Amino acid sequence: MVEIVFVEADGEEITVDAEVGEPLMRAAKNGGVAGVVAQCDGSMACGTCQVYLEPDWYQRLEDPSEIEGDLIEFSLFPRETSRLSCQIPVVAEMEGMRVSVPEAQL
Repeated sequence: MVEIVFVEADGEEITVDAEVGEPLMRAAKNGGVAGVVAQCDGSMACGTCQVYLEPDWYQRLEDPSEIEGDLIEFSLFPRETSRLSCQIPVVAEMEGMRVSVPEAQL
């Protein structure tokens, strides 16, 4: 298991145990992170699983696909380090990573 800290928009921190290989979105949902709505349940059709990564983590990951980039562009409150958590597989190196959640997803 990989321990990841999600920071809700109100500052509440939720530490979740994620399985290697599962999408970050699934770890958030299983861990009770309310700010990760994920209406499409990971089919990359809605953009409601947007998260903000720390810049160093954003740089470590592959670039978002064109479809992911479009969904982020039209989501609420996009940032330079926005990603869809359904498109980020958990890896062991993410131990202790902090992920912020937007104030709204819908």
